[in-house]
Amino acid sequence: MRSETPTGPVDGSADDSAPGDGLVKAGVVLFAIGAVATLVTVAPLFLGTDPFPTVAYLVSMLMGVGFALAAAGVLRSVAAQRRQARQGRQAA
Repeated sequence: MRSETPTGPVDGSADDSAPGDGLVKAGVVLFAIGAVATLVTVAPLFLGTDPFPTVAYLVSMLMGVGFALAAAGVLRSVAAQRRQARQGRQAA
């Protein structure tokens, strides 16, 4: 049901992304991969099986990398919004 009035171009070519959005999305993906890898590497401790190789533990480090990347994206977005607000105040 498309009863709302479109606010942007009808052809869908509107660029809604703000600075830092790509970093946040990539960070979320890396964080999710790292979280799953962490769960997988911890499972042998509870199941009493042999631990996974070192590579599995290194993939778990993606959780921290993803968090840092997402935080950098948020900071970039905040900086762009502050810059835009300053320009708006100077123009007025």
